[in-house]
Amino acid sequence: MLPVTRLRIEFCGEYTTLEPGGQFVIGREGDLEIDDNPYLHRRFLVVAHEHDFWWLINEGTRLSATVSAASGTQAWLAAGSRIPLVFGDTTVVFSAGPVTYEFSVLIDAPAFSSGASVSDGPPTITNDATLGDMPLTASQRALIVALAEPLLAREGTGQSRIPSSAQAAARLGWSITKFNRKLDNVCDKYDRIGVTGLRGGDGQVALNRKARLVEYAMATRTITKADLPLLDAPPDAEG
Repeated sequence: MLPVTRLRIEFCGEYTTLEPGGQFVIGREGDLEIDDNPYLHRRFLVVAHEHDFWWLINEGTRLSATVSAASGTQAWLAAGSRIPLVFGDTTVVFSAGPVTYEFSVLIDAPAFSSGASVSDGPPTITNDATLGDMPLTASQRALIVALAEPLLAREGTGQSRIPSSAQAAARLGWSITKFNRKLDNVCDKYDRIGVTGLRGGDGQVALNRKARLVEYAMATRTITKADLPLLDAPPDAEG
């Protein structure tokens, strides 16, 4: 039996400490009321201590979440799935409509160190396997940074509304046609390696794909605050 450990949740710089026993509900309503966003489930994510492990459970019916550890391990938590929280520092990112949210989960005595493999622990029930890094051109990276700028520029975790295509194109000094073309390209690129939510059925454009792109890029640390200077590069720079 593993020792009983406390868990802390950080959202917008505020910490909530959980002791084993009961459930902690995150959503539009619950123990942690994220936002009154109508796209957000009333009960979305639940943190619970079961069978000697802390678990993150997706009780939603439409929304997913991207879960990543400081070690680089990441997984996509689909509706109706659950994942064990076995690392000391875990980031959870999800989108509801045009808004992307982020919070951190901290465990004092995690089941695994940052260098451990989750293959030795309890099963992870998700729809996606861990995905590797995807090489990006400078303009593709700049596009994602422009969409994620509100999240990258502020301190601490919380929420951010994704810029419109017109706003992001203006920030980059691009035409809207160029921006949409490059957005199509980068979404297709990630879709080919299995990132979900970027393409709709029958190859159509997915609703809220910009938010899903930011969600994935932030959770996997594909882009970080250190990439913000890309937005001040010449508009057509590709180097």
